[in-house]
Amino acid sequence: MDAIGDSYLMSDVTADAIDEPEEGAEETSPKGGKLKKILMIAVPVVLLLGGGGGAYMMGIFDGGTTPGVDKPEPPKEVFFLDLPDLTVNLSSVEQRAQFLKLSVSLEVADKATLHAIEPFIPRVLDAFQVYLRELRTSDLEGSAGIFLLKEELQRRIELAIYPAKINDILFKEILIQ
Repeated sequence: MDAIGDSYLMSDVTADAIDEPEEGAEETSPKGGKLKKILMIAVPVVLLLGGGGGAYMMGIFDGGTTPGVDKPEPPKEVFFLDLPDLTVNLSSVEQRAQFLKLSVSLEVADKATLHAIEPFIPRVLDAFQVYLRELRTSDLEGSAGIFLLKEELQRRIELAIYPAKINDILFKEILIQ
């Protein structure tokens, strides 16, 4: 009977262990629940504070300006010099004549440069005439052709007015007939 009695005692011990939790188990269970509640509240609060701080640093809350980044300067005053309209006969192998009508403005940085360029306008127009008469209509096709025309005219202007400089050349009208 000792074997049967031992198994009975084992089953009693096992049943008692299941029914009655140990003293250490009672203490950790409520603390584990409190810890979960604290984490469930603290983690979202920390994330919200971190996100809000990051948004503030990126400038979302202060109208888009960020610390350490300067606002762009207002545009500087520029001056424009309108050149007389040019009409030139384009180079062609056909019997039919083709013409280019061109209206141009020069952008300069200040009035002193504007006044320095004015005496050289005949030289600028001559440089334009010589260059434009050698162009073909195929040279002016598309935006790439117009960009190359602009770059070449700007280079010729700067050679004609040296040491003065221009900021840009602006096309007001380009007409090919």
